[in-house]
Amino acid sequence: MSLETSEIQNDRSGSVGLVKPQTAVIEQPLKLACGVVLPNHTLVYETYGTLNKNNTNAILICHALSGNHHAAGIYEQDAKPGWWDQYIGPGKPIDSNRFFIICVNNIGSCFGSTGPTSENPETGKPYGADFPPVRARDWVESQRLLMEHLNIDCWAAVVGGSLGGMQAMRWSLEHPDKLQHAVVIASSMKLTAQNIAFNEIARKAIKSDADFCGGNYLQENKIPHQGLALARMIGHVTYLSDELMGQKFGRDLKAGDLLQGKTEPVEFQIESYLNYQGDKFSDFFDANSYILITKMLDYFDLAREYNHDPIAAFSHAQCKFLVVSFSSDWRFSPTRSREITDALIAAGKDVSYIAIDSDHGHDAFLLPNERYQAALGGYLSRLADQLEGAQ
Repeated sequence: MSLETSEIQNDRSGSVGLVKPQTAVIEQPLKLACGVVLPNHTLVYETYGTLNKNNTNAILICHALSGNHHAAGIYEQDAKPGWWDQYIGPGKPIDSNRFFIICVNNIGSCFGSTGPTSENPETGKPYGADFPPVRARDWVESQRLLMEHLNIDCWAAVVGGSLGGMQAMRWSLEHPDKLQHAVVIASSMKLTAQNIAFNEIARKAIKSDADFCGGNYLQENKIPHQGLALARMIGHVTYLSDELMGQKFGRDLKAGDLLQGKTEPVEFQIESYLNYQGDKFSDFFDANSYILITKMLDYFDLAREYNHDPIAAFSHAQCKFLVVSFSSDWRFSPTRSREITDALIAAGKDVSYIAIDSDHGHDAFLLPNERYQAALGGYLSRLADQLEGAQ
């Protein structure tokens, strides 16, 4: 394995400051759940903070569907902070003064790690639609190989929201001796039929784009912008709550007045917002990656190999758990988090559960919230105290 180094500069504003992504080439073969073996693969990741002398204070951050390795800080040429910058940094809930924090872009994604946009060594062309299907356990195994590469024997915590929370739970079953805590935020042990339906509609939108070319659009020098934008619009609606959309947009028009006798269409503010989000997303995300990762979400069933008994599944876990839900999240509702918590209690595990009031829907786990920040920060602060006391 080879590694490119990075530099991280802390400042006094509560940000980790300037960051640079790192690249690891994992030379060990990775056998995927589908049976395909990747002889090697590339992972792009970022780190924040410093690994302690005993290598015991490392936290793994697991990203969700459209996330990536850039969780905190800023790039020199881009002032936009990482997707969880509100929660990662000096003195923040995931405190880079006390933890060594790692966020990795997983295989199958499109931000530099091996995925559909990568070159297929057998053809010399992008994998495209030929990239093998992946499961959450494949992401965990790839993360474990990176863990070994970084000489980390055990995670202090594995933390993730949504699909990230699924990875945290999978870690607790696949490698129970490799993590002390699992933080599962706005997640579920498996998708509901409604969730699977939304994902299929989004995939259909992408595949219906004339520029999709059966998934080989890169070879044709095309991008299915319209289909991917529509898929993102569909998904984005499910991440918001009706209350938030009403507060933020209501029935306001973008411009003009329907009573002024105008004949040209006038957009509602919500239409303009969704079109903007869809267009922006289609400029940087890969359509095949979107299809692959939404199918990964659909396949996820934590207790499938345990006769669909979550209590039996969690009986293999050894770590402690924090489970967090948000009141207005209807895509990964509080009911799903309570199911996780109840199964953990029934399995005799150490679990804390907090329900957060928020009108921001599923996106709430990414956004500022005092109670959420206090709960997550307090939980991890106690962990940091224990680690520092053991040195």
